[in-house]
Amino acid sequence: MASTIKTRNAATRLLTAVAVLSGLVLSAAQAHAATPPPTEASAATATALPVVDMEATVLAAQIDPRRADSTLTPGAKDSVLAVERALQARNLLDAKWVDGYFGTTTISAYAAFQRSLGYSGLAANGLPGATSLAALGQGRFTVTHQIGPGAKLQRDGYTVDTRTQNMLTEAERLLGFHLTLSQGSYNPGGDPTSAGTHDGGGVVDINVDGMSSTTRTAVAKALRQVGFAAWVRNPTQGDWPWHIHAAAINDTDLSTQAQNQTGDYYLGLNGLANHAADDGPRIPIQTWEEYQRTH
Repeated sequence: MASTIKTRNAATRLLTAVAVLSGLVLSAAQAHAATPPPTEASAATATALPVVDMEATVLAAQIDPRRADSTLTPGAKDSVLAVERALQARNLLDAKWVDGYFGTTTISAYAAFQRSLGYSGLAANGLPGATSLAALGQGRFTVTHQIGPGAKLQRDGYTVDTRTQNMLTEAERLLGFHLTLSQGSYNPGGDPTSAGTHDGGGVVDINVDGMSSTTRTAVAKALRQVGFAAWVRNPTQGDWPWHIHAAAINDTDLSTQAQNQTGDYYLGLNGLANHAADDGPRIPIQTWEEYQRTH
């Protein structure tokens, strides 16, 4: 009798194990059936895309066109290459220019891409903007360190963008006194002596009435510290009164002329048509974003 009971129990345990195993197999099969096979899109997502550092790319787009040689902007090569390859894929840039150097040919190609998106004016100035860069990078690269000018606002009766205003505010904090503008941004044709530098964003002139030579230099230095290419201008240089001219490096609304000035600044020049040596206080050059990360 005991033997019979043991036999029955063993059989019961065997049947139970088989049922559980069958359930597991069925569940696995159902799960497999419910999971769609990998598509090309999911496979592409799984593959890491190149990363474009927007700060470095915009900086290269300002400096490289002003170089006398093909020296690359430090830290920008991989990002620029990714942008150039994307432009080449759209038949906007010949393969021979895909070299990590954001020169005039790449500027023109990028401006053509911006126009293809329906942009015009400052939005098609050849400087990568956040929206156009994201559009160009779709499926090709991701964008990090995004920057932008922000909204327009009024300061001292002149128009500036939010990024410029924040930079001026920080320069004032360093100096301990208020800076008054004698010209603002987004002023196309407003001052013929400015040669178009104020046509876009990021560029201002500072009123220096009553300032000593020492104070003027201190203001130019503070502006440079927070990310402006800034120079004290005097009447012997052009048809203008004493003032401080400042262009915000990496402002994506810079006019072409202002882009050239910021590039010249990095190359040790004075930002004027004579391409003379920089006559301002020499300090380590940095952008507003770089300044913020260290303060």
